[in-house]
Amino acid sequence: SDMGPGTYTSMTQVAADSLGLPVDRVRFRLGRTDYPATPAHGGSWTMASVGSAVRAACLEVQSAAAMRAVAEAGSPLNGLDMENLEWAEGRLRRRGDAGPGLGFAEIVGGGRPVEATGSAARDAAAAEGYSMHSFGAVLAEVAVDPDVGTIRVRRIVGAYGIGRVVNPLLASSQCTGGMIGGIGMALMERTVLDPRDGRPVNAHMADYLLPVNLDIPHLEAHFVDEVDPHVNPLGVKGLGEIALVGTAPTIANAVYHATGKRIRRLPITIEDMLTA
Repeated sequence: SDMGPGTYTSMTQVAADSLGLPVDRVRFRLGRTDYPATPAHGGSWTMASVGSAVRAACLEVQSAAAMRAVAEAGSPLNGLDMENLEWAEGRLRRRGDAGPGLGFAEIVGGGRPVEATGSAARDAAAAEGYSMHSFGAVLAEVAVDPDVGTIRVRRIVGAYGIGRVVNPLLASSQCTGGMIGGIGMALMERTVLDPRDGRPVNAHMADYLLPVNLDIPHLEAHFVDEVDPHVNPLGVKGLGEIALVGTAPTIANAVYHATGKRIRRLPITIEDMLTA
């Protein structure tokens, strides 16, 4: 299922781009109980694995549709060599010919759909010797009141290398969401246990502190213009946890830079600042 990162949108874009069709002509489906079992949605691998499989399936669909077009007696492309055909803007035509060719609707019309499957399996031997991880750098600016120990985050800027960015808006939202989660990790979120029985005493949203609008500073997410032909056919890398994990230590470093107090546990509390 789509947990919120925009899987429906991004996979629809990948399919539309691969098929040469407008986005509104493509429908991406997932999360149905009659579909085969799949790995979990998460772990910063969805775009790389599912996106690559979607692209592979689309290329197989194009190949199957082209084979039908050259095999059918009534087709204007009947008898042509597959190597002399090309797909352009969602239509199959003779290579170098500016004519209209055939669209998908003409090839698969009459209740004769074309089906195909695609795999995202990577050649492990070909991948050896290459680092294919995403990377990032984060800067935080904080203000600390030395008298009462309060910490306010003023600004966070992150730069990330994630290969090809399929949807900049979704990618930016993913990063800013991770930064906000990092603020909570650094300054607010913790589980408080009753020492008598080990039960959580802040087990509901009234007591478990999370960042709200007032706690969120100016946020910026930038992406490195990176082309990686080795990582997968799409050239994309994972974007998930990387937007979160760097934020909390960056805030802790900023607190140290502002006060000289090195706090080595999270969250950093007012008590930590007053007693360090």
